[in-house]
Amino acid sequence: MAIIINLDVMLAKRKVSLSELSEKVNITMANLSILKNNKAKAIRFSTLNSICKALQCQPSDLIEYEDE
Repeated sequence: MAIIINLDVMLAKRKVSLSELSEKVNITMANLSILKNNKAKAIRFSTLNSICKALQCQPSDLIEYEDE
């Protein structure tokens, strides 16, 4: 089972930089970078909510399941 975070894809689609998103959602660049690089072990719903609100997207736009 592999959960993939497509934050980099959404950032590119919305033409938003990681630093801009960091300021909008009040999350450190380091934590967003961990998400962006698929190194995260978990994500809080409040964080997911903030990112979706800032990028005007759905959670399914950011999270994908891929069967290994």
